[in-house]
Amino acid sequence: MEMMSLFDYLGRPAGSELGIEVAESASKIGITPGKRFVKTPGYTGMIKTYPEEFLKLYFRTQAVEEQLELPF
Repeated sequence: MEMMSLFDYLGRPAGSELGIEVAESASKIGITPGKRFVKTPGYTGMIKTYPEEFLKLYFRTQAVEEQLELPF
């Protein structure tokens, strides 16, 4: 099972708000994130990693929910 950070999956920094949302969603379904140390020009420290399949499901579900939002 490949573990990925949000940066790995999205190809860009996710930001703390999205990071918290993903962590809460993972916790609700019993996924314990992994941890990895990174050192980049913009950030040095520990990051959380998630199973790639969880991230695919999470972002696919978010996209569907956005499409279903009604304008009223």
